Amino acid sequence: MNLASKFARPNFVHLNTTFMKIFNLILFLSISFFNVSIPLNKEEVMSAPDIERFNNQLSEVKDLLHTNHVYNSKIVFFVDMKIKSGKKRFFVYDLVNDKILDEGLVANGSGSETGIRGELKFSNEPNSNCTSLGRYVVGKAYTGMFGKSYKLAGLDATNSNAMKRAVVLHPYSAVPEEEQNYYISNSHGCPMVSESFFKRLQKIIDSSKSPIILSVYY
Repeated sequence: MNLASKFARPNFVHLNTTFMKIFNLILFLSISFFNVSIPLNKEEVMSAPDIERFNNQLSEVKDLLHTNHVYNSKIVFFVDMKIKSGKKRFFVYDLVNDKILDEGLVANGSGSETGIRGELKFSNEPNSNCTSLGRYVVGKAYTGMFGKSYKLAGLDATNSNAMKRAVVLHPYSAVPEEEQNYYISNSHGCPMVSESFFKRLQKIIDSSKSPIILSVYY
């Protein structure tokens, strides 16, 4: 709101302030109900369907961690492939405090494109160049054609060929750091992120004493 409108239309200001208070209260109650903390500096609040998908995956991962204590029980990675690739859809989640710590852009496989923007298909087949849905274990680091990368092992029937397909977490210079109004580059099936976001992920992965779960869903 500019100064001119502030002084010229005091009644509108009062109504606008009241509206914003009501809106913020509704937003707070909605977020509390879904038990998801919205990250700071997020330009767009997650939609109700986004939150519902997220919470479903969160419940599944928590069930996995409850029965298997080998994995990191404090941090988990989520990728929502339903969100278009120009928007941040890779989330670093704090399980202890129930909040999103970081987020970034991530590419989907070129084979997942259907010709209809925003609609993807998925496959676990070798040479499909598709993204595979499911839960992964972030494994050992190695140096490949994209520099430092992390091997991924699939835990589900939908991504059991991850190692055979050489699906890895890696950076790529063509993936932007900031959100875009267009779709970003595709990968050959790997969760491919920006170089700066990868460096932040790298710090988390390398400092973890136990393997981190990466859940890719749609």
